[in-house]
Amino acid sequence: MSEPTTHGAGQDGRRTGREGRPTLAVVGATGAVGTVMLGILSQREDVWGEIRLVASARSAGTRLRVRGEEVVVQELAAEVFDGVDVAMFDVPDEVSAQWAPVAAARGAVVVDNSGAFRMDPDVPLVVPEVNPAQARNRPRGIISNPNCTTLTMMDALGALHHGWGLTALVVASYQAASGAGQPGVDRLYDELAVVGGDRSLGQRSGDVRGALEDKLGSAPSPFPAPLALNVVPWAGSLRDGGWSSEELKVRDESRKILGIPDLKVSATCVRVPVVTTHSLAVHATFQRSITVAEARQALVEAPSVVVLDDPEQGDFPTPADVVGADPTFVGRLRQSKDFPDTIELFVCGDNLRKGAALNTAQIAELVAAELTDA
Repeated sequence: MSEPTTHGAGQDGRRTGREGRPTLAVVGATGAVGTVMLGILSQREDVWGEIRLVASARSAGTRLRVRGEEVVVQELAAEVFDGVDVAMFDVPDEVSAQWAPVAAARGAVVVDNSGAFRMDPDVPLVVPEVNPAQARNRPRGIISNPNCTTLTMMDALGALHHGWGLTALVVASYQAASGAGQPGVDRLYDELAVVGGDRSLGQRSGDVRGALEDKLGSAPSPFPAPLALNVVPWAGSLRDGGWSSEELKVRDESRKILGIPDLKVSATCVRVPVVTTHSLAVHATFQRSITVAEARQALVEAPSVVVLDDPEQGDFPTPADVVGADPTFVGRLRQSKDFPDTIELFVCGDNLRKGAALNTAQIAELVAAELTDA
């Protein structure tokens, strides 16, 4: 791998904001993940000077609270990045593709939560617990945040790969409605309101779909089938061979983050009637022999992983129990019966926190520390 190269903030040695701390811009501050970002910035150690909030013209002028202060949202324009050291983006792919290079050209290091740059060879894909050094390898001035599904399992897999050398993954994801944004959350609640009081539903083919059509009519849904009282074996958009974009992201991003270009990966992504927190059933095969006891100890020692693994007592992670928390939760650890050197595990993680806003903030903090130490 080539020597890390840096681009963006800090090249001229400037330190802006209060007490010489770096200046941060949050682009997409009024969105679902942006709102979580503001909460995380208010909860974590304060490493920032000025924080600018940026959104579309429609949201400009809105007042939001961050770090206990009220901040006016500015309209997205090139000038808002003047004097900015780090810019965290949570906007649609096409908006990031247009504006992230603009921010980088103005001297900011961009930490982008969209899919616009994840597989760009000149843009690192970073999970601070797994590959933090790659945050410095940013020739375009942009660092990408992985997809929330990949991120849900990456802290745990990074710890296991470090000790035993990962060679193959078979993954089934159980993805929350919030992975489809606020429209996904709203649709799930609307559907639950329709089916919740009718105990006759879910017992005849098409009865749930019919009830939703009667009550919700032609209201648009981000899901191709009813989500209430159902699971939908689809997330993302169609790709060649019948694969979904979400499934290919799990494959491609896992390879890039872990630095295993020939990692064998197969994923099936399923949407489930959960508001927030993704879950994954993971079948992980390693180069070297690994026992459940060894895997458990490595996961216990991993700084951002919590092990809940006592099936006899009904102790394992579920989305309803871990939503709103920052760590990755792991349980159902088993030695595969028929596959050598393979461990089975079940992983849960809040897709709006570690799966998006928190990891973005952690990457930004890596850059802030780099600038402060320069």
